[in-house]
Amino acid sequence: MMRFTVLTLFPDAFRFIEEYSVLGRAVRSGLIALETVDIRDYATDRHGTADDYQFGGGPGMVMKPEPVFAAVEATLANIPAEDRSATPVALTSPQGDILNQGTVNEFARAPGVILICGHYAGVDERIREGLITHEVSIGDYVLTGGELAAMVIIDAVSRFVPEVVGSAENVEHDSITSGLLQHPLYTRPADFRGTAVPEVLRSGNHADIERWRRRESLERTLRLRPDLLNTAPLTNSDRVFLASLGWSGTSD
Repeated sequence: MMRFTVLTLFPDAFRFIEEYSVLGRAVRSGLIALETVDIRDYATDRHGTADDYQFGGGPGMVMKPEPVFAAVEATLANIPAEDRSATPVALTSPQGDILNQGTVNEFARAPGVILICGHYAGVDERIREGLITHEVSIGDYVLTGGELAAMVIIDAVSRFVPEVVGSAENVEHDSITSGLLQHPLYTRPADFRGTAVPEVLRSGNHADIERWRRRESLERTLRLRPDLLNTAPLTNSDRVFLASLGWSGTSD
């Protein structure tokens, strides 16, 4: 079982995950566990204060260190001792490393993930310095809070938990996961508004189909995300084909 523990000021935001299609079924079947922790429950005053003004002045409030540290420490205390050091403590923040498949794979190999949802103007710097193992951004833009970013991480990681997605092969051949963008997909009808499904896909020749799909994947990656080719697992025939399309062997 993969366990996600989310530290947030808005725990109710995560209720829908238990009802949402694939993740909802995974929670109900015990493949993943999702626990939300209200950071305010660990505040040191009776008002549950989790933020305060910035030292030195400036716009926006800052999340206080005491309740965040206390919430993470309490969470870690409930994790088996042998799993604690292997459990990432990740802060969602626009200052973090952009989420990519490498980070998703790393989290998926862990016994669980603790996610701290950033909010307001940001978090006290001592949280970064003394608590987290990862700082993750889902893109170069700013959200009103880290809850949506945490949900993206949960969704991306959960797909690699066995049985969450119906077929492991589906996951392995997805865009990015495979190292390339996915080839074009078609379903019935065979002809729609004058556009027909490529004949090779209806030929029944599996070798020809796989060759077509591989080349379409390579061509699409070269056209839309050539940077992926720098790290994609390419065969010699892949390289020859890409060279015929004008690929020089490196992509900026």
